[in-house]
Amino acid sequence: MDEKNITVMISDDHALMREGLKQLLELEKDIAVVCQAKDGHETVEKILIHEPDVLLLDINMPNLNGIDVLRRLRDLGVDTKVIILTIHDDKEYLLETMKMGADGYVLKDSDANSLIRAIKDVKEGKTYIQPSIASMLKEEISSKDEADEEQRKIESLTNREYEVLTLIAEGLNNKEIAKKLYISEKTVKNHVSNIFKKLEVNDRIQAAIFAFKNNIKKI
Repeated sequence: MDEKNITVMISDDHALMREGLKQLLELEKDIAVVCQAKDGHETVEKILIHEPDVLLLDINMPNLNGIDVLRRLRDLGVDTKVIILTIHDDKEYLLETMKMGADGYVLKDSDANSLIRAIKDVKEGKTYIQPSIASMLKEEISSKDEADEEQRKIESLTNREYEVLTLIAEGLNNKEIAKKLYISEKTVKNHVSNIFKKLEVNDRIQAAIFAFKNNIKKI
């Protein structure tokens, strides 16, 4: 990779967290922290000025929380990839940001390698969901009725759609899936559209979460 070819913004209301993340990330030769913000309003203002590749966004912040910031950025059409930094107690907030299409999810107590991998994955157009977050969300499927409904959706998938879903969960984009399965991108796009309809999800991150929650693995 070229020197410092991934620009990152850190948005967190704790100065020590911001500075610690900055020092950690800048040990990587291809990552540069270009700005920081301590609240939601400042985040929106600075992201429009600096246009970073990736935003590390805390959910619990003053003057617009992370959900409001993500909604504002989506409304403005900002291209910056958004990784949600969260804690276990943020489960409800986390589910809300998933509906809004965040690009990655990392727990605040995760190791450095997980965070760096998340940044690099989302920069390449992939999604990143820390495995422990996926495990936490799996607990959301608790009642038998919910489990039966999820199973019905899985069984509605064709073998090829199931296979495509496992690759979506791995973070592959349509071009990468097409190459791996020896089919055209147009065919992959059609499969992805069918998967979204059958699983009743709106985007790739929600499809990936469905796969993780239901322990969907390669055939």
